[in-house]
Amino acid sequence: MPLLVVGISVLVLLLLMTRLKLNGFAALLLVAVGVALVRGIPVAEIPDVLAEGIGGQIGDTMLTIGLGAMVGRVMGDSGAAQRIADRLLKAFGPRWVQVAMVVVAMLIGVTMFYEVAFVIIVPVAFTLVRVTGANLLWVGLPMSIALSTMHSFLPPHPGPTAVAATFDASAGLTLFYGLFIAVPAGALIALVWPRLPFVRRMNPELPKGLVSERVFEDSEMPGMGWSLFVALFPVVLIAGAAVTDMVWTGNSPVLHTIEFIGSAPIALLLTLLLAMWVFGPRIGRSLTEVADSCRSAASAMAMILLVIGAGGAFKQVLVDGGISEYIKDATGGWSISPIILAWLIAAILRVALGSATVAVVTASGVVLPLLAGSGVHPEMMVLAVSCGSIAFSHVNDPGFWMFKEYFNLSVVDAIKARTTYTTTLAVLGLGGVLAMEGVLDALNV
Repeated sequence: MPLLVVGISVLVLLLLMTRLKLNGFAALLLVAVGVALVRGIPVAEIPDVLAEGIGGQIGDTMLTIGLGAMVGRVMGDSGAAQRIADRLLKAFGPRWVQVAMVVVAMLIGVTMFYEVAFVIIVPVAFTLVRVTGANLLWVGLPMSIALSTMHSFLPPHPGPTAVAATFDASAGLTLFYGLFIAVPAGALIALVWPRLPFVRRMNPELPKGLVSERVFEDSEMPGMGWSLFVALFPVVLIAGAAVTDMVWTGNSPVLHTIEFIGSAPIALLLTLLLAMWVFGPRIGRSLTEVADSCRSAASAMAMILLVIGAGGAFKQVLVDGGISEYIKDATGGWSISPIILAWLIAAILRVALGSATVAVVTASGVVLPLLAGSGVHPEMMVLAVSCGSIAFSHVNDPGFWMFKEYFNLSVVDAIKARTTYTTTLAVLGLGGVLAMEGVLDALNV
């Protein structure tokens, strides 16, 4: 049974990493090869499948994470990240630092991918931890939860946008309705989860190489205006492109230029060039010092990128092994509410494959024939599928490894923190979708 293969592969991976202390990159590749053999992928094709998975995952994330890490380190080594952190502390106070992270993450995360927003905000979170002496997860977990919610629930993020096209739903209405679900659900989990006893017992150290260890005097730090301008520069570029894409259609050179500049790698590359001048020669730091900051960030990212790439290989083996088709065939005849069915199929696929994109695309294809005669608002179906796709993030999800490595957690602790919060968010999201559908029906919208 394909799902049994998935379950056993996850257990073997946990055993290799927790008991035998095998490196995450090697363990993921080893388990991926084993799953490929069991699922009948020809031996001669296995290297190509692994390469496709690694290449696809690294291609999507290397530029974003690498450039984002360099921007963050340049800001950290110049004191800009501390300047922003100090201003957040002054505005919210140490008691409300989690609220500050949730507000910032939700505002930035509405239009930015999880990975992009994460690498932009995390230097500020690291600096807040160093300045306040707080637990890393106490500050960082609310940020991650808020970003996960925005990325998974709402257009213009890739999953919800793709499903909206499948269901012929309005992306604008989906975003409007989704905000009423995502904001309260995300804020609730973000503020509750760091307070749970099993999370509070975790006390990871700041990862080395990704944050400056120097504490700056006020006179040594760049001004708040420049610090905030550089931090928000990629946000404006990416958000501007996303809004333009939602509002205007066409084939004009202007739209193509906006799309190009607003793509995550280009926006971050332009931000890095801006940061190198603003926090380099402009304030008296040499380009050699700035280059050293970039080099330090790149060195620290090497293992993180390898592990994320291996996670992509594991995911690809599961996809090519036919597990998504098996789940699609097995659930095609279920006779339950279209909203619950859409959520459930997306959640099962997420557990089995780790890929939220595969989960939402497959689930939407299964339930699409049921939508026409169901009377369910297509926007609610989009949100149901999107909510299901966030559930049960674990070792076959490359995003899980990014979370684990940045927050310097063991595999078991990462499962305790991330798998539980993503699952709870998915369940709350389903409840919110069912409630919203009831309200729309009552209002005869």
